Amino acid sequence: MAAAILDQLAGRRFFVASAGVRRGHGDPYVMAAMEEIGIDVTLHHPRVFADLERQTFSTIVTLSPEAQHHAVELTRVMKADVEYWPTFDPSLLPPETGRVTTLNAYRKLRDELIVRIKQRFAIAGGPSV
Repeated sequence: MAAAILDQLAGRRFFVASAGVRRGHGDPYVMAAMEEIGIDVTLHHPRVFADLERQTFSTIVTLSPEAQHHAVELTRVMKADVEYWPTFDPSLLPPETGRVTTLNAYRKLRDELIVRIKQRFAIAGGPSV
């Protein structure tokens, strides 16, 4: 979500890539929450940190402790600043939570990321919450 939001807000001002700690498939809740603000992530294929080892970044933003650990490990072979933005991962909600509550958790995360990204990267405009 964060990479798609930054890419949408900043356009060509930044090179943005996304990676997680485990391979997986696109999350339908992410797709729904992002579609609500006009960002299509249906073609996004989740990657892992190892997929990014041959690329160079000035800043790596992580959203979980496990991702933070992987990012710090990457800095052994790449010079980059690492920022940790602790967030709640709605994908960890149990299935019995229900669709509406789960989608609301994804919306909350999306909206928090929009605010944080705009502040951190000094971006005005774009989706507002």
